[in-house]
Order: sequence, then structure tokens, then C-alpha cells
Amino acid sequence: MILPGLVSVAFYRRRPTAGQIALGLAFTAALSGALGYWQDAGRSFVWDNVVLAIVGGVVLYVAILAYLVYVYLPKRARAAGAGAPPSSPPAS
Repeated sequence: MILPGLVSVAFYRRRPTAGQIALGLAFTAALSGALGYWQDAGRSFVWDNVVLAIVGGVVLYVAILAYLVYVYLPKRARAAGAGAPPSSPPAS
């Protein structure tokens, strides 16, 4: 569930949809929260760890997604723009 938005950028070289990003963020938050809870279940500071794990997971997901978009998509836009014909004919 975490991979759809990242896979579409890394392998298919297309911008992920809002649904893919939302599903990736939701799964990341749920998994990170569960891991933070299981790590210290029964202790008094368990909810601090849950919040910290969720924030860390979401920040990591957004950072990876931003990096992939920055690295892969501008190259495609520049390559497509360089070979495009001019929009108006040259004046004679």
C-alpha cells in the first residue's frame, strides 16, 4: 500500500494520482503508528512513541516522493519541450 505513488514515479515516470498519494500516506501512518505502539505497549509513554512514529513515517514518505518527483519528472518535461515544434510559423 505504501508503494503505488512511489512506483508510478520511479518506474512509470508519471505523476502519482491524489488517490495513490492518499493511500500511501494512510498506510504509512497506520503502519508507523502500529509499530510505535507495539514497540512500547504497556508503558506510560507509548502514545508519545505512536505520534513520533506517525510523524516520522509521513515525513519520510513525503521526502521520498518529493525526491523522486524532483529527479524523474523534470527530465521528462525538459526532454519533451526540447523536441517540440514552435507554436507559430516563423515570419517571412
